[in-house]
Amino acid sequence: MFVPKSIVCLRDYSWKQFQSDFTAGVVVALVALPLAMAFSIACGLPPERGLYTAVVAGFLISALSGSRVAIGGPTGAFIVIVAGIVAKFGYEGLALTTAMAGLILIVMGLTRMGTLVKYIPYPVVTGFTSGIAVVILSTQVKDLLGLKMVSVPADFIAKWGAYARALPSFSVDALGIGLFTALVIFFWPRGWKIPGSILALTLTSLAAAWGHWPVETIGSRFGGIPQGLPHPQLVLQSWDQMKLLIPSAFTVAVLAAIESLLCAVVADEMIGGHHKSNMELVAQGVANCLSPIFGGIPATGAIARTATNVKNGGRTPVAGMTHALVLLVILLAAGPLAARVPLAALAGVLLVVCWHMSEWRSFKFILSGPAADIAVLLTTFLLTVFVNLVMGVGIGVALAALLYLRNVASLRGIPNFAPGEEKDREEKIPVPLDVEVYSLSGSFSFGAAEKLMRVEQSLFKAPRALVLDMTGVFYMDATGLKTVRDIRERCQARGTRLMLAGVQPQPLAVLQKAKKVEKIGPHNFKPTLKKALLELASSPL
Repeated sequence: MFVPKSIVCLRDYSWKQFQSDFTAGVVVALVALPLAMAFSIACGLPPERGLYTAVVAGFLISALSGSRVAIGGPTGAFIVIVAGIVAKFGYEGLALTTAMAGLILIVMGLTRMGTLVKYIPYPVVTGFTSGIAVVILSTQVKDLLGLKMVSVPADFIAKWGAYARALPSFSVDALGIGLFTALVIFFWPRGWKIPGSILALTLTSLAAAWGHWPVETIGSRFGGIPQGLPHPQLVLQSWDQMKLLIPSAFTVAVLAAIESLLCAVVADEMIGGHHKSNMELVAQGVANCLSPIFGGIPATGAIARTATNVKNGGRTPVAGMTHALVLLVILLAAGPLAARVPLAALAGVLLVVCWHMSEWRSFKFILSGPAADIAVLLTTFLLTVFVNLVMGVGIGVALAALLYLRNVASLRGIPNFAPGEEKDREEKIPVPLDVEVYSLSGSFSFGAAEKLMRVEQSLFKAPRALVLDMTGVFYMDATGLKTVRDIRERCQARGTRLMLAGVQPQPLAVLQKAKKVEKIGPHNFKPTLKKALLELASSPL
């Protein structure tokens, strides 16, 4: 359980795989470079803090990770929390908070709490992710428009009021740079090795320098980026200060755990692997303990960079370690060049990040689901935006649990077997060799949906048909609905027929409301498992 994937993968490592991992690592480093700087600036810190994190934490996360391909580093999810800590306690307080969060993550991993992430409902995850995207966007308006402001209020509503008052000072040059950067990144072909963000930053930096545009740059605000890593420094402070930072440390640890394990799950789906959740938490913990010693900030799994790694051939932790080393080389050799990058260009980079973080498709998907999930989604989203992330997630999870209990308690007459169906279920029905069958029972909601991961993994064998026997499923929520949607998409991609047998009234109503019956096909819904298997047996390929 606690053996890093780097050790497992190196047992049968090859030169060919190293070439693929090295290429992927270089590409991921180029993607991470502007993001690391942008995230750090958005937190109210110099850009080098993000680069230090990407190098130190990025290397350690890959070296110790429980996932083969997950990439770690600073992420947008931390911006809101980190900015609040920095504003109240300064960087010294953030460094201590990060180290304390690392210790909490190590304890979580050693006590095998890695599987608890499955109990975070899908509407809560979507709600706080979308809320964070809105909050991050609100922090970038000043640099994106080039507004002349002494300070920006922390409160969301007060912030937009201040922007409105400063609007007459906006810069056309800054807005043009920011929008150009965002458009280049957004429409840049994904198959190309050079990331669109690097091209956009290069072009805007050259244009601003040659054209003598009056826009703020990294150099004008921060004085440039130092070359190399800083000397290690301990982050110990007084016990009284540590007590004040304990709530923030738990917040950082929980968010890092959620983000890293979600990232590992996404990575598993992309490569057909299986991560070690507890080892992943230990890796995140060690990385966050050491990151502030070298001037870094909190780190966790980065889904977008992980996807870039996989798409460019990365299949082992060597790719992630390579990405960190490449960033170190860039920091040593080209750090001063970054001083010319306009802050409006980095705001454009984060504009695209916010768009991808907004989860608008998932938001729309949940709005077509049960009313209870809609309530959880909107509550989490609004509290995250107008109050804070901790309040949003905490109340969202509590509300989801209460509504789940109420909905389950209101169900009557479940399961609803047809006459003679129980007898049919007891009969031994032969399953064709090219057909996969999974029988589900109980509540198909947050927590239970995680168990279907092995169903998705079985699809890598591309069976002729996959049958989900849902006779014993009496309740389904948005998390279960999302799982069915994901399975349908994977079946469609692999040419596998998906059939649902014995769907009960409540799950059927949820599927109908979300229009999944039409997408799966009414002919693929069978009243019993027996009828589904008989049809498949009578029509072999």
